[in-house]
Amino acid sequence: MFKTVLMIEKALSDADVELVTTLHGEEKVSFVVLMQPRGKQDELLRALDDVALGHLDKVAHEHEEANGPAVAAESLEHSLRHLRQAGAEAVGRVVETDPLDNLRSVVEETSADEVLVLTAPHFVEEFFHRDWASKARHKVGVPVLKLFASEA
Repeated sequence: MFKTVLMIEKALSDADVELVTTLHGEEKVSFVVLMQPRGKQDELLRALDDVALGHLDKVAHEHEEANGPAVAAESLEHSLRHLRQAGAEAVGRVVETDPLDNLRSVVEETSADEVLVLTAPHFVEEFFHRDWASKARHKVGVPVLKLFASEA
């Protein structure tokens, strides 16, 4: 069985589940999902990303997004349920602080084969290599693959 640590910041869509569960063909996959919602500290970066993507209507409402702990827990449960329905084993938890330190610990504890980082595009962070995938490559001893989440 292939062991994957999956970092997400929002609930997985059907397209996201299909993407991550079919990456290794017919091989069975088990997931440890780390849900780390984007917080207030990322509000400016999200607004800049929205401008870069031409989503000007989102910029004005960036501060209105609901990203509290209850929403994160619901999103995680939704994601785990859909991964299991797709035939994968899946466990997970909400990570509120130090997502990359948590990631390293989980990779070591589970003897993970890889890390998948599934997020929306964050052009400002990616340009400066400050996104989760870029940082994770320097912290874990397994391959790290960055994938873009579906907008659905």
